[in-house]
Formats: sequence, C-alpha cells, structure tokens
Amino acid sequence: MTQGAPLVCVMGVSAAGKSTVGLALAAAFGVPFVDADDLHPAANRAKMTSGTPLTDEDRWPWLDAVGARFREQREAGIVVACSALRRAYRDRIRAAEPDVVFVHLHGSPELLAARAGARSDHFMPAALLESQFAILEDLAPGESGMTVVVDRPPQDLVAEIVGRVLP
Repeated sequence: MTQGAPLVCVMGVSAAGKSTVGLALAAAFGVPFVDADDLHPAANRAKMTSGTPLTDEDRWPWLDAVGARFREQREAGIVVACSALRRAYRDRIRAAEPDVVFVHLHGSPELLAARAGARSDHFMPAALLESQFAILEDLAPGESGMTVVVDRPPQDLVAEIVGRVLP
C-alpha cells in the first residue's frame, strides 16, 4: 500500500487505542511516533479538558501542524496518532502530505465508552466520546487507508496493519 518510508495516521475516536497501536506500529516500522494531541495549542486542550467539543475553526491550525509533521518526515517515515474524524480533516492533512495512509481503529460505542471510562490519565473526558461518534466519517472509497476493528490485542492489530501497509 505504501512505497518508501511509511507515513501512517492512526485515526479514530477517543479510546480506540490510537496511541497504544501507534507506538507499537512505529516500533515495528522503525520510525518516530507522534501523538497529535501534543500538537494541540493550549486553548484547544483547555476546551477539551472542560468538556467543550472543538469547532472546525479550532481544528484547522492543529490539522495543519499534523500535516506539516508528516511533510517534515516524508523521507524518514512517521506514525502519528490523530483522530482525523471527518474526511475534511483527512483532506487537510493530505493537502500537506498526499502520501499519508490512514488506519481507522474502529470499535463499538459500548466498547470504547467502557475504555474511556476506565482511563484517568487523559485530558479528553469520556463525555466527549458521543460527540466524536456523531461527526465520525468512515474512510471513503478512494481514500488511502484501511479500517481495523479493535476487538483484539494490540499486537494482533499491529501485525495486520504492517501486513497491509507493507505488502
């Protein structure tokens, strides 16, 4: 699916396992890992911490920063964990780096709500999960990527993704 260094965006709603799978995937590929949450400006983090969903106006500069990180790592490769919930958000990232492959980690609302409720170390409150599902757009035909169901251990997901990204 990819030629050269992998440029992979692990996407999905909160609690889908983006960071866990992304870190393991980066290790498997031998490339750096970035959590796009770390690229949010302080104002965005404050809104999410307070339980306020971000607007598109909040997201555009953040998505530009994500796209720039992919572009900077074009030769070396990178894995970035980024929600990228809507096609417009993925298009914004692809505008900076067209060769990004999106890996949508998909799980049922019940599974992911249980995971989110069990976390205490994340700034994104479980209450915002419903708003994320409301705007989530599955990968469309023609988008470079794949959907992987997160009902298995992370190492199984990583093995599947590596096999599909580097056939």
